[in-house]
Amino acid sequence: MAPPGAAHDLLLHRCLTLFTGFDGIDGQDGAEILRRAMAQVSAVGTGHAEAGYLRLGEGLVRCPHDGQRATEALDAQVRELAGRDGPVRLPRRAWGWAFGLRAPEGPCEPDGPCEPGGPHAPDGLHGALVVSYRDRPGEDERLLLTLLVRQTAAALSAAAAHHRERAQALELRRAWDEREAIRRRLDSSLADLSQLREVHDALARSAAHGDGEDGIVRTLYRITGLAAAAEDRFGNLLAWAGPGRPDPYPKPDPAQREELLRETARRPRPVRVRDRLTAVADPRGEVLGVLCLVDPDGRADERAVRALDHAATSLGLELAHLRELAEVELRLRRELVDDLLSGADDTSAYARAEAVGHDLHGPHHVIVVRWSDRPADDVFLKSVSRAATGTGLRILPALRSEAAVLVAQSAPGERSLHSALSRELGTDSGAIGVGASCDTPHEVPRSYQEALRALEVRRRSNSASGMTFYDDLGLYRILRTGSDHREVEGFVQEWLGPLMGYDALHHTDLVETLSQYFDRGGNYSETAAALVIHRSTLRYRLQRIREISGIDLADVDSRLNLQVATRIWKVMRSGPE
Repeated sequence: MAPPGAAHDLLLHRCLTLFTGFDGIDGQDGAEILRRAMAQVSAVGTGHAEAGYLRLGEGLVRCPHDGQRATEALDAQVRELAGRDGPVRLPRRAWGWAFGLRAPEGPCEPDGPCEPGGPHAPDGLHGALVVSYRDRPGEDERLLLTLLVRQTAAALSAAAAHHRERAQALELRRAWDEREAIRRRLDSSLADLSQLREVHDALARSAAHGDGEDGIVRTLYRITGLAAAAEDRFGNLLAWAGPGRPDPYPKPDPAQREELLRETARRPRPVRVRDRLTAVADPRGEVLGVLCLVDPDGRADERAVRALDHAATSLGLELAHLRELAEVELRLRRELVDDLLSGADDTSAYARAEAVGHDLHGPHHVIVVRWSDRPADDVFLKSVSRAATGTGLRILPALRSEAAVLVAQSAPGERSLHSALSRELGTDSGAIGVGASCDTPHEVPRSYQEALRALEVRRRSNSASGMTFYDDLGLYRILRTGSDHREVEGFVQEWLGPLMGYDALHHTDLVETLSQYFDRGGNYSETAAALVIHRSTLRYRLQRIREISGIDLADVDSRLNLQVATRIWKVMRSGPE
């Protein structure tokens, strides 16, 4: 037996050797620390490391590369101990013990108070180490085992702390990177807001000055340095700013234009179409116009794109405002026309007309338009208004009694309005009635009734298409419209019926001969020249007229009735001339 001093020195040497084995393990993982600890067990004495376990979640898991002699039975015993120190049974081994690797408190002494069934619960558990001896270990060996277990637990705790520190460092780095990213995004957002504020302020100043579309494109050109264009939904140029304006401005294909608008409206940002960046102005989901930046060299950056997008929003608001104003003006005009046709006092009529930009002073005519193949709706009224203004008329339009009604500052030309409207509508199957001149607003209802009378006479004549002036009605001025036409037609039939029947049966022109005779005051020579016949032929026809009609042309009353009947017959046949 070694002397006490020698035994103490040997134990100290083994402890130093044991601790040296754990130098520099802070950066290692738990499995490596456990492997090195198991390798140190044999240095302690005659013991053997049976298995090593690491904590995973709430349980202990055996390291797969250690504990070659470990079995599932051993695993079950370790699990039953649940991290406590305690004995284990091993084949052909007199002594076996499972050490809980935990910090900061040390493990129980083997065969100490943590005998099986003891209450010592794991706290800060990192794993377990199972050691066996062929014979029961001595006090020195148990002491060294205790030191080894504490050192291993401390190393695992240090490694865990190191991993936590690394994780915290990574988390701090991630948090720092996120902070920097947020700062960069914030700086970018502030820059964007500053630019948008600049664009907004410039557009707001333009709107405050009432610059409209011109102000929007000028502002966009000043901010981006690229030529800018505003178009309506059909591709017509509204405003241009910058160099290179096309002259004439190209008119796009309607089908391609609609496809472009649909495609552009679906995109959340401006899109490039050939050499232009294009954004639609659609304040309420309806495309009212288009705003473009001319950029053949691709110079437009994100700042220009945002400016274009913001300016397109302003253009949409401007166009929507103009449309609302136009609709309000149209409604006011229609209400004014309705009141004029019904009868309005002169003072209020002049003021209301001035408010909608129409000078009601001076001569005016009421014009009533109907088209046989067109309903009297807003589309028809717009077509009539375009045709009328295209001929130089200044008008107040409205819809009334299934017709378009215009209060015009002057009378239309003989055929100009009907021809213009025929071109506008693509058909000439319509009639227009024009009332006589009225000098004051309270006379408008009279001109309106005259226009209706002229229109009805035209539509009832054999030539139902065309334009009739009330001033040209002649005898029809004293005849009322409506059911009185039956009485008029009966009157014509009474005096000219036999002659009209004879003409129809024998293909002669006796009624026309009588009409020309009355129109020329009974002068034989002028009548024969107008009919391109001989005087003797005229005398023969007049004689046949006397015989067929049974009327004496020398009788004053009969002569008057025949003359009136021929005038009405002429209007009924071809309309007033």
